[in-house]
Amino acid sequence: MSPSRRVVIVGGGMAGTRLAQQLAARGAGAGAATSVGAATSAGAAAGSGAATSAGAAAGSGAAAAGPGAVGAGAGAGTSADTDRVTVEVTIIGEEPHPAYNRVLLAEVLAGRYAPEVIALPAPAAGVRRLSGVRVVRIDRPTAEVVCDDGRRVPYDALVLATGSNPVLPPLRGLFEPDGHELPDGVHAFRTMDDCLALGAAVRPGARAVVIGGGLLGVSAARALAQRGAQVVLAHQGEHLMERQLDPGASGLLLRHMAALGVEVHTECRVRGLCTRTVDGEGGGGRAVSAVELADGYALEADLVVLACGVRPRVGLARAAGLEVARGVVIDDELRTSDPRVFAIGDCAEHAGIVYGLAGAAQEQADVLAHRLSPTPPLPEPMVLRPLDPQEGPAPEPAPEDRFVGNRSAEWAPPSGSWGRNGWAQTGHRAAPGDETPTRHTDAVPADHPACAQTDHRAAPGDETVPQYHGTRTLTRLTLTAVPGSAGGSASGTDGPLDLAAFGNPTPAPGDDVIHLTDATRNTYRKVVVRGDRLLGGILLGDLGTVGALARTWESNEPLPATPLLHLLTNDGGS
Repeated sequence: MSPSRRVVIVGGGMAGTRLAQQLAARGAGAGAATSVGAATSAGAAAGSGAATSAGAAAGSGAAAAGPGAVGAGAGAGTSADTDRVTVEVTIIGEEPHPAYNRVLLAEVLAGRYAPEVIALPAPAAGVRRLSGVRVVRIDRPTAEVVCDDGRRVPYDALVLATGSNPVLPPLRGLFEPDGHELPDGVHAFRTMDDCLALGAAVRPGARAVVIGGGLLGVSAARALAQRGAQVVLAHQGEHLMERQLDPGASGLLLRHMAALGVEVHTECRVRGLCTRTVDGEGGGGRAVSAVELADGYALEADLVVLACGVRPRVGLARAAGLEVARGVVIDDELRTSDPRVFAIGDCAEHAGIVYGLAGAAQEQADVLAHRLSPTPPLPEPMVLRPLDPQEGPAPEPAPEDRFVGNRSAEWAPPSGSWGRNGWAQTGHRAAPGDETPTRHTDAVPADHPACAQTDHRAAPGDETVPQYHGTRTLTRLTLTAVPGSAGGSASGTDGPLDLAAFGNPTPAPGDDVIHLTDATRNTYRKVVVRGDRLLGGILLGDLGTVGALARTWESNEPLPATPLLHLLTNDGGS
């Protein structure tokens, strides 16, 4: 009978589903049928391009783990079937819905997509999925997770993909004393259930206030306006999407939002909520009636959307004694302080950074799928080390190092450059001198073969197990045209608006800046160059240049030897 490795993934969202899909795909690539990660013989594997067990291992005495292999025999010849290792994958997710692309929730709210349209591809049938189940405890001494329905699920490798929770700001009137229920009409905007509840409540003419002007707040405000609501967006910062945009680009975005019918107030602090008593089952309840601003002005409201940031969900990890700072602390192998427990996605903190981005979550999942393939042996149980309480908590990272992209003050949905099947295309390491908060080691692109063969602890006979060194991120957003605008006016303010932002758009002394603004076409283009590398950029309006720039940024390629102005032409200098 084949030995098996039990991989339990806590979290059924984008990161956890991606990991399960990659593990299953590696098994399928090696010829697996119903068992996830089942290995194949040399002949079956050769047809798929996966590493073989007998023939390929003969020269080195060990099996190689190729890109399509999840199980590999430890011996050669006829012993392959008996020595192979299968991977049994279990996903435990709180949400009852199938996994979905969280980035597109605003499109569901706007009515452009039905919920099933944004569902992610399901992993292979061999993956066991427990939906609507919450993990309440990690029992590290017995290597089990305990669920809210009483079941205990054993693991050999545990992956925390618990994501993050929306921040509920300390607003007066948000909760009653000793209460935990939001007033009727007040909604977070994080999950499919949040989206469906908000969509059921909005009606043409409804007065909606969105609190928070980051990417998520802008997306929610636009979606509500498209549903016919009267929308006011209140943002405490100086300009919209300040994590991605400079003041000039934000001003263009503000004009576009105004053309959509959204009333925007920046440098506007919300003090509290006004509520009214409503009749309901089990006694009177509360419903929001207005949003009170710091200057005493009250905005009448039927609906309030809280888009004020997120915090990584670290409760399980902290209760289990794992090292936690802002997120669950992981190393370049995605391991926590317990070598049998890993973390990926929004809950993970790597090199002092919590990314909160889909591209980073995908890249982490892909790296971990390689690491959890059967060839690298997992540590023995006796090496489990609880966090020493005498050592105290891990040092708090500097505020500027905690998040990439949309930080805790203004959360945005995970974003990236979206590729096949709704998944973000992977990013790469930062170039030397890049001041964006990403981890980097050298100027070699992360997908270069040399990067997979250096600076990592390889398993015996395996020289290609990758490590995670950080993600180069790119944010994309499309604000569609005003209904009935027939493509927009000549000024472009009521037509569709595309946005792309990457890296650090703030130049340092000696950097080159290429900046083009066309008020007649409602476009804004700015890139910052250091030497022969892109440092950052902001593109709004016509994004004919974004494809080449995005490829250059994400692959960390040198810029072409052409005048820098060509970067902002329609071919991006290519």
